[in-house]
Amino acid sequence: MKAILNFLVLGILSLGHSFAQNERAKLSGNIKTSDGKSAAYVSVQLIEINRGTLTDANGTYSIERIKPGKYTLRLSLIGLETQEQKVDLKAGQHAKLNFTLKESAEQLDEVIVSGGVNKFAQKETDYIARMPLKNLENPQVYNSIGKELLKEQMIVSFDDALKNAPGVNRLWSATGRGGDGAGYFSMRGFAVQPTMVNGVAGQTNGGIDPANIERIESIKGPSGTLFGSSLISFGGLLNIVTKKPYETFGGEVSYSIGGYDLSRLSLDVNTPLDKENKLLMRVNGSHQYQGSFQDAGFRKSTFVAPSFSYKVNDKLNVNITAEYMTQTGTNPLMIFLNRSRKLIATNPSELQFDYNRSYTSNDITITNNTLNIFGQANYKISDKWTSQTNIAKSVRESDGYYSYIMYLQANNDTLVSRYIADLTSTVTTTNLQQNFIGDFNIGKIRNRFLFGFDYLQQVALNYNTAYILFDQVNTSKSNDQRYPLLTRQALDAKIAANNAPTKTKAVSNTYGIYASDVFNLTEQLMVMASLRYDHFETVGTTNFATGVTSGNYNQDAFSPKLGVVYQVIKDKVSVFGNYMNGFRNVAPVTQPLADISGTFKPQQANQFEGGIKVDLWQNRINFTASYYDITVNNMTRADVVVRDGKTYNITVQDGTQISKGIEFDLIANPIAGLNLIFGYSHNDSKQTKVAESLLNRRPVSAGPADLANFWASYTLLQGKAKGLGFGLGGNYASENLITNNSVTGVFTLPSYTVLNASVFYNISKMRLGLKLDNLTNKQYFSGWTTIEPQMPRRLMANVSFSF
Repeated sequence: MKAILNFLVLGILSLGHSFAQNERAKLSGNIKTSDGKSAAYVSVQLIEINRGTLTDANGTYSIERIKPGKYTLRLSLIGLETQEQKVDLKAGQHAKLNFTLKESAEQLDEVIVSGGVNKFAQKETDYIARMPLKNLENPQVYNSIGKELLKEQMIVSFDDALKNAPGVNRLWSATGRGGDGAGYFSMRGFAVQPTMVNGVAGQTNGGIDPANIERIESIKGPSGTLFGSSLISFGGLLNIVTKKPYETFGGEVSYSIGGYDLSRLSLDVNTPLDKENKLLMRVNGSHQYQGSFQDAGFRKSTFVAPSFSYKVNDKLNVNITAEYMTQTGTNPLMIFLNRSRKLIATNPSELQFDYNRSYTSNDITITNNTLNIFGQANYKISDKWTSQTNIAKSVRESDGYYSYIMYLQANNDTLVSRYIADLTSTVTTTNLQQNFIGDFNIGKIRNRFLFGFDYLQQVALNYNTAYILFDQVNTSKSNDQRYPLLTRQALDAKIAANNAPTKTKAVSNTYGIYASDVFNLTEQLMVMASLRYDHFETVGTTNFATGVTSGNYNQDAFSPKLGVVYQVIKDKVSVFGNYMNGFRNVAPVTQPLADISGTFKPQQANQFEGGIKVDLWQNRINFTASYYDITVNNMTRADVVVRDGKTYNITVQDGTQISKGIEFDLIANPIAGLNLIFGYSHNDSKQTKVAESLLNRRPVSAGPADLANFWASYTLLQGKAKGLGFGLGGNYASENLITNNSVTGVFTLPSYTVLNASVFYNISKMRLGLKLDNLTNKQYFSGWTTIEPQMPRRLMANVSFSF
């Protein structure tokens, strides 16, 4: 800890001092096509030292830490004419070289689509370390799912997109209910929700539309040092990176139609708003309707996301993005099991249940409205320092009915109870973040330094009824006369007769300050040292009917992070290790005895991880493998004490959990036209100090122990069928223990392998596609203390036009 503090103090003091002159040079620039558009994914290499990079979506490139000297800069991409230029770099120089390709944007797009680049392996990001850091320089593991893969797979839902992330499995579909209505996913043995957009808070109570997604980043392991605790889990976090404006006019319109009444229209339009290309605008939007394979169920949504970029001057750039989505639909069928007795059925096939029945109706709906606004200002203070200011505002609403069914009978698994509540909820989140990012030398040691602070406020207003029992239905009888009685009119009457809504307000504030330093001990050996101080306070929850506020408390936490990276082969192969920490605030309780404290410390998760990262053959082979070991301490659990012959139930804070495993991620483009993706994870998670009924058992939030994902696509590059392509992929999940304790026993969702296949044709500015989801019509389930049947086979068609 002392060493960490020394690094941080040194970095903070450096804000006001000058450092030794940088002896290395830097080379950057922009590459455009012959018709003036940005050239993405072009390889830029310094031949003499075999160092280089790829241009980003805006056609920009940057190569840093170059020894002074004369070099040959080569631009290349399979299918395009290679260009070379001599460059003489001086000590401390920042040289800028811009290029224009001989090919047009349409020709470049054709090369990229047809396989001239590993288009699925774009892992460079500033969000994970909150500073520019290449994947091979970062000691943390993360996966990236880009818009190119979403397009090729004809993705129409966020949940389907995440099937491409190794070690991520959906536990719950989005329910739409207030507070936590977004989907839940398992990651490294812990449940997580998608709560981050562009590195700041961006939440929803419902589903997420993929129309504005540039890429999805699944960031692995406890990440409290930079991201705090309020919005992430010990398994990691999910960050959505949105599409940004660019300097030329262009866009795409796309329409998809498919089984179960799928109909989706999406639009992407980008344009400069002035002649100097300083003010840019991009608008993404969609409208979608999706029915159900069951006898009732639907979801319809409308989404729009305008984004603006304004280059004020050479130092200041401002970006503003807004996302608005409204969606209405029924709740997905979730079957809850009895929690107080031994289970009679222990898997879905043993339940006398017709999974094609929904146990709801299409007029029992909930509506979710979500507005997210993001603002970012980047100001270049000097060649070595940049200021980044982020502001995010999120308002998410839920209004309607949330329903579920549950087996509650003492002696059978045939009678389910239908429970429903009328929910009205508005949650407003405000996130402010200020970062100072530096890149400087102290002597001969390069330092990439981050100092920042953030503020997060969450205000939840709820006006909800209690859950009421509507009726009970016999699942073993297809003709039970009670089944169709659940209607909007009958439900309204039932709720009015049972209870009045309760109105509450809850407010919490979180303040964080953090610093991180990545310093090069040698050209190939890097060390990361980071630390966060976090202060959490909740005003409590106020009941408007009684005027009573309860549950207010404050809590402080420190969160360190250490990492080491050694590049065995510079910019090609690195080995890494990390120590990462996460924390979770724990509310106090009232104990039955005065001498037993009810005040607790934050839970702490500590991860040790080691692995290898590979980026070979001009980014054609991208591979990550790692082993991790997470230990969670300070978990609360129930216990008893005996005083003077009397037994008292108390809460103690000595619970522990371990979660360890391996992960692999391979993205390859071995030959032109062929793209391969493969991911695998194994997780061993168990509660090691907990209530006797759960001791040494796998938590139900951990999901399946083994997961695999793959996708292979091939596009013909020559001949009359040029542009014709085929795709095949799928997912494997091992058994999922959705109930696992000694009181009830174990309920197991069976393992499954689900395959998907597609055929597509790219010609000029048009793309045609057909996709078959769940190729073999496999019956399978997901769940987290619940059973949720998944969609059978579905055929989908898509047509897209770019301009």
